[in-house]
Amino acid sequence: MLGILAAIPSEAGVAHQGTYQACSKAKKGTTMNRTIRRVLLMLGAALVMAALAAAAAFAVDSTSFRMVRSQTAVANDCLEGTTAHVDVLTTPTDNQIMNVTVNHAPKNTEFELFVTQQPNSPFGVSWYQADFATNNQGHGEVRARGIFSEELFVFAPGVVEAPQVDDQDAETNPAFDPVHTFHLGLWFGSPQEAEDAGCPGTVTAFDGDHEAGIQALSTRNFPALHGPLRQIQ
Repeated sequence: MLGILAAIPSEAGVAHQGTYQACSKAKKGTTMNRTIRRVLLMLGAALVMAALAAAAAFAVDSTSFRMVRSQTAVANDCLEGTTAHVDVLTTPTDNQIMNVTVNHAPKNTEFELFVTQQPNSPFGVSWYQADFATNNQGHGEVRARGIFSEELFVFAPGVVEAPQVDDQDAETNPAFDPVHTFHLGLWFGSPQEAEDAGCPGTVTAFDGDHEAGIQALSTRNFPALHGPLRQIQ
């Protein structure tokens, strides 16, 4: 009888065994979760490294430069502390990828990016390239792809009729020989946004509806005929 009783586990023993098994499973689960997290972290790091390596292999050349406050912004003592940085990557197909990053700019504000013949007014031939808006911290960025090198030019072999989209649009274009455009400029998206930033509310045509604000930043830190895009082969 005593042997039979000894062979039967007590309730306390069963409870203890169940608790041990539960703890064991919990430990195994925790260990597994940690292992999964480590694998995911390692995988993420590997993907980042692969992306960086691919980007480095993809670009055959790179050029970086700064944009500074425009003449109008300086003259009116606005946009103090606003900075812009430009990175241009040349691909194996001789196209360029241009990244423009703005910091310490007016918050939640739209800017228009133009490629221009010269950095200061009246700018010469100007090409609407892209637009973007800053966030709550005054940071904004935009990427454009095309020809942004010493080969960049515009020309009009002859006079022809032009599409009429807005009231300010010309009915025909003037004929002109090839003109290189090696500078960049950023304009406020609207006169109101310029005023909100403490700048003049002058209306300019540097936007899709031709009702933009003043030029905010430019590459006037480079010579008029030797803009930064000219150094890219």
